[in-house]
Amino acid sequence: MLLPKGKVTSGGITDRYLSDYPNMYGDLSAGLGLNALTRDEDHARDFTQRHRDKLLFGSDCNDLDGKGSKCSGAQMIAAVRRLAPSKEVERKLLYRNAKQLFRI
Repeated sequence: MLLPKGKVTSGGITDRYLSDYPNMYGDLSAGLGLNALTRDEDHARDFTQRHRDKLLFGSDCNDLDGKGSKCSGAQMIAAVRRLAPSKEVERKLLYRNAKQLFRI
C-alpha cells in the first residue's frame, strides 16, 4: 500500500467527518495513523487540538517488546507525545478518550 507523503490539505474528509458527526472517532493505529500524523507535523498539531476528544490511540504492534523500529505502537506513542499541543491532549489521545468511549 502506498502511503501519502507531503503536506496535508486542510478540510479533508476525515476532518469534516470528525467535526460533523458526534459518533465518528479517529483511530491512531498502525502505519496509516502514524503516517497521517508525521507527514505534516504542523497540521498534526492543529488536528490533534481540534479533534482532541475524538482521537484514540491503537496499536497492532507485532513486536513483543513493544519497542523498536518494527513496533508502530511505540512510534505512535512517541509521535503523540511530540505532537500533542499539551499534556492534557496527549493523555486524551493515549488513553482517556478510549476509557470514556468504551466505559472502562
